[in-house]
Amino acid sequence: MDYLFLGKAIFFPKNGILAVGDLHLGFEYKLQQSGLLVPEMQIEEIKKELVWTFAEIKERKFKLKKIIFIGDIKHSFSYEWKEKNYFKEIINFLKEYVEEKDIILIKGNHDTIDYSFSDKLKDYFIKDDLAFTHGHKLFPEIFNEKIKTIVIGHLHPSVILSEKKGIKKEKYKCFLVGKFRNKEIIILPSFLATVEGTTVNSLEYEYEDFFSIIPKKNIMNFNVYIVGEDEVYNFGKIKKLVD
Repeated sequence: MDYLFLGKAIFFPKNGILAVGDLHLGFEYKLQQSGLLVPEMQIEEIKKELVWTFAEIKERKFKLKKIIFIGDIKHSFSYEWKEKNYFKEIINFLKEYVEEKDIILIKGNHDTIDYSFSDKLKDYFIKDDLAFTHGHKLFPEIFNEKIKTIVIGHLHPSVILSEKKGIKKEKYKCFLVGKFRNKEIIILPSFLATVEGTTVNSLEYEYEDFFSIIPKKNIMNFNVYIVGEDEVYNFGKIKKLVD
């Protein structure tokens, strides 16, 4: 068993590594600043989901050794005191489960400021044959010949499923898994509960290839794993779900 999808996170039992996608801490606060009346539920939702994830790992008799946040830990491109407080709260919460040295922080395009103030943000993290990076910049080290699997975020993938008549449509967060440069690529959904993400199976879905280290033509051949309420479901290739 190489990896497990646990909610919106992924766990590698052999290495004891849990990888979590884009948190975007402070997203709700940014909405409030723009004048929208939204409750601040993000931190509690993150904690609740992580507690469930940790419990699943323990119940399956695995050991959690490291937690990796693969970028866009914060939301605003500038300094926000509330984001800094949210960051500290999450780190202190995580220290109840792993040592601080085993909390790995990857730098995303939103992470313009290191709230850890200890230069903890990394461009990538490599452990054995696994590489973790945000996905907005290509680092040659992650394509080293010893690397078999690369885990990224950044795209916030989601898919829209509709009835045959197209009357009812639902949008779901999803994992994307496929091949690129002879590596297995796993793209994580965002951990942000408020927004599902970017629809990858719509004909209107477009982004320039410089947006991600994985070109769109390759991503269309990736397999979709939809995050359901109780488990993650394999829905086949993206291109077969294009509407």
